[in-house]
Amino acid sequence: MGRARTTDDEKLYKIGEVCKLADVQPYVLRYWETEFPQLAPNKSGGGQRLYTRREIDTILRIKELLYKEGFTIAGAKKKLEQEVSEPPVAPAAVVSPSAAAASAHAPDLSKVKQELRALLELLSD
Repeated sequence: MGRARTTDDEKLYKIGEVCKLADVQPYVLRYWETEFPQLAPNKSGGGQRLYTRREIDTILRIKELLYKEGFTIAGAKKKLEQEVSEPPVAPAAVVSPSAAAASAHAPDLSKVKQELRALLELLSD
């Protein structure tokens, strides 16, 4: 039969691919790796950095915090740590089933929006 498929979460991306997706230079990614412990790409036998989808999402978030929201490196580091450590907040009021279903998909929609923005940036080059 066919070979086993890998999911997007399992796929590894080379630094050049990540630079295109995030629209940043390789030296920027290497610097961010020294500042953000969440970024720790694996390295191939030849020393090539290999990033996971989760690391790419983190890179896009770091870029957003630094370039769009105006955070400093230290501020972005704290914000990322807060976002990772904060459990989702349960609503205080009773929520209708349709509203609960919509809010359950909100993180998925946010991820889709990020990926679409990254693709749009790639296509606009």
